[in-house]
Amino acid sequence: MLTKGFTGIVRKGAFVARNFGVSAPASQKATDPIQQLFLKKVQEYKSKESGGKLVDATPEVERDLKTELDRVSKQFGGGSGVDMTKFPEFKFPAVTVDPINSTN
Repeated sequence: MLTKGFTGIVRKGAFVARNFGVSAPASQKATDPIQQLFLKKVQEYKSKESGGKLVDATPEVERDLKTELDRVSKQFGGGSGVDMTKFPEFKFPAVTVDPINSTN
């Protein structure tokens, strides 16, 4: 078994895997300029958090989003007064079954 570094290569038998999901500790600096730019943009984006709303959205984008959400809501049974986040309630009426051995 070979193990290299925090995000390195792991080898077990004939299987080799790369751990991409593990993030480096904050104490490590990105040495690659592309990584540095990516981290800078992620930190900039995080600083613009707006409580669940779109970041840097123009009024036109907000209007388009509302239009699309209304269209999808109507298409899938929503509308005014309908909570689309609630799990739907299913109603299955009892079906009367004719007996197999009928004496008619």
